[in-house]
Amino acid sequence: MNEQSTLNDDELLRYSRQILLAQIDVEGQLRLKHSRVLIVGLGGLGSPVALYLAAAGVGELHLADFDTVDLTNLQRQIVHDSESIGQGKVDSAMARLAALNPQVRLQAHRTALDADSLAAAVAAVDLVLDCCDNFGTREAVNAACVAARKPLVSGAAIRLEGQLSVFDPRRADSPCYHCLYGHGSEAELTCSEAGVVGPLVGLVGSLQALEALKLLAGFGEPLIGRLLLVDALGSRFRELRVKRDPACSVCGAGHGQ
Repeated sequence: MNEQSTLNDDELLRYSRQILLAQIDVEGQLRLKHSRVLIVGLGGLGSPVALYLAAAGVGELHLADFDTVDLTNLQRQIVHDSESIGQGKVDSAMARLAALNPQVRLQAHRTALDADSLAAAVAAVDLVLDCCDNFGTREAVNAACVAARKPLVSGAAIRLEGQLSVFDPRRADSPCYHCLYGHGSEAELTCSEAGVVGPLVGLVGSLQALEALKLLAGFGEPLIGRLLLVDALGSRFRELRVKRDPACSVCGAGHGQ
């Protein structure tokens, strides 16, 4: 049998606790092994996403970030450490992930993705996770996912508030990021300006990783058409329904579908 069509002894042992779940089993684990995922941003959200997807056995992780590790990152960006300061975030993350699970294949995107390279990067994977803190990048990633019909797991966190949703252009009833946020605001604050508590981005990033595993392995109910709001101050979760906008300039009739 082809090595990719089965799990070896090391994999069966490494992933045994999630293989025990009826919703995943060996079949779901094989789906994860054959999956390719793009993580855009290796900061507070991308750190737990990358760690948990590598640990779970997602076969190939494509890591995109043009930034370098700074001391101020370490309060929340747990894929990096003090020895990583000054290194590129992609290289820092690749070293940590390779040590965590050497069976996962890693692909690096160390420079900012323009329209063409972003389209190619999205086309090369099965699923995309938006873990960046820049509205323009979020819009570009969403447009690329709609064009390529690839599911997008989007998370955000600032101060003591977080948000999470899943957009799946393969489904006719799924909104896209633009349906929800429109053109946004160029004056949007970043964590460096407004602050953020570390465990909050860890929580949102972990939920992003969970949504990705559900989509890739084919179990559970993904957050499609739903926006999960996290209030860290009061330890409360709230859910809002989100409908597709037929007039959306990205995914509406006559636009990319």
